[in-house]
Amino acid sequence: MGWFGGKDWNVVAIIFEKADLYRINGNRGQGGEAEAMRDNVKKFPRTIYWAVFDQKRAFLAGEPGPGAGIVPAATLKQLIKDLPTNATVQSILSTLEAGKEAKLSKALEWKGYPLPESHRQKS
Repeated sequence: MGWFGGKDWNVVAIIFEKADLYRINGNRGQGGEAEAMRDNVKKFPRTIYWAVFDQKRAFLAGEPGPGAGIVPAATLKQLIKDLPTNATVQSILSTLEAGKEAKLSKALEWKGYPLPESHRQKS
């Protein structure tokens, strides 16, 4: 029931779709189910970054996943920095916290995607 500090988590995973499109998968779970969700996103090959939030939106844990090597290091660093305030992440967390959905997935709207080769400045 959560009265005594039981786990009631929102687990968010940033999943690589393509170079200019990442997807956010959000899941709400309690107790052992929440731990299993976290463990699954930690192992998923295309997980760039995963995070766990409580129902008051406090960050509990997070780290790069197996797919972190797919994206440039600077992109990953910026993603981690922007994650807590990103509008798409906030939208997913709001929906999960309200109990409207237990699972939700959206394309990440973000200005930090790496530029295509043709748009990069030559050094």
